[in-house]
Amino acid sequence: MNDSRPDASQPLPTSVSPAEGLDLWDTVDALSAWLDARQPVTGREALLLRVLKLSEEVGEVAQAVIGATGQNPRKGTSHSWDDVQSELCDVVITALVALRTLTPRAQEVFAGHLARVAERSSESADRGGADAR
Repeated sequence: MNDSRPDASQPLPTSVSPAEGLDLWDTVDALSAWLDARQPVTGREALLLRVLKLSEEVGEVAQAVIGATGQNPRKGTSHSWDDVQSELCDVVITALVALRTLTPRAQEVFAGHLARVAERSSESADRGGADAR
């Protein structure tokens, strides 16, 4: 499931700015290793729980959207659109960590898939269609 990882005993970078070179995939690797070192279960169950975590994060996006639009009469406007952005970022991070858990080639797998989606959407636009999945 996983290959060699960064030292999980090291703290994660918390104050590195993009200008200082915070690398997306190095950070995903570090987060995944950090989680691996602290999870109470291992093996297949750990993998399944990491993927299920994505559903929890998507639910938090929905909660933030409902809160930002004030659609819950009991709570009113309980979130901001900045909260929605933050929750969406959590979804992306969680998905990338789950992908990294499935394969040490996460960066390559993601880049290949992104290229295929971009190609399909470009072809669809050229034909006047909208199938970009």
